[in-house]
Amino acid sequence: MNISLFIPCFVDQMTPQVGLAVVRVLERLGHTCEFRAAQTCCGQPSFNAGYWDEARAVAIRALDVFDGAEAVVGPSGSCVAMMRVFYPQLLEGTPHATRALDLASRTFEFGEFLVDRLGVTDVGAHFPHRVTYHDGCHGLRELRIKNAPRDLLRAVNGLELVECDEPESCCGFGGLFSVKFPMISTAMAEVKGGSLARTGCDYIVSSDPSCQLQLDGWLSRNFQSAQGHKPHTIHLAEVLATAAE
Repeated sequence: MNISLFIPCFVDQMTPQVGLAVVRVLERLGHTCEFRAAQTCCGQPSFNAGYWDEARAVAIRALDVFDGAEAVVGPSGSCVAMMRVFYPQLLEGTPHATRALDLASRTFEFGEFLVDRLGVTDVGAHFPHRVTYHDGCHGLRELRIKNAPRDLLRAVNGLELVECDEPESCCGFGGLFSVKFPMISTAMAEVKGGSLARTGCDYIVSSDPSCQLQLDGWLSRNFQSAQGHKPHTIHLAEVLATAAE
């Protein structure tokens, strides 16, 4: 397939290695990737803040940017949910409604795309570490993605996957939520970060860069095991991009 990359703001500005990892995995599987440089933020900050007219303008631009793309794939359950779930709602009753539904049908979160669209779980990765997986809220609750990332991780050579005791708890980021309610956000990060750290894992894997940043921030300030070691956060794509031995 010819896959059009959707690179969210957090990846573009703070974790560009995630986008590169997505490309390495897809190309390893024999697909081609394109990056349409006119793409922008998905509009979720405006949408969450109640500025729906501004969010609609961003959504309409995305319809134009990704027009004709065979598949649009992004390494963020949060931003993909914006395009797939909330664009059709934003543009319902407008001349763009049909195009919004069409784009939604062609837009996928990265791990979901590998498993549910391409039918692949083993991508030839090697990552000899103990890891746990953090479910981002939008991926879990809006896109209904639960098993795909775990199936991909279980197929990685040398990897041990362990579940935490709060698998479906929010990390507390929530976009503007963490800005407006920092004390609540921090308390939520304590619950989820502590749960993930108690697994004794080397790495916390996520499919959302924003969750990674939230958890890494809390861990770096608040957690230290008896061995003086804290788990690192890493994106699913980075794990899958490692080469098999």
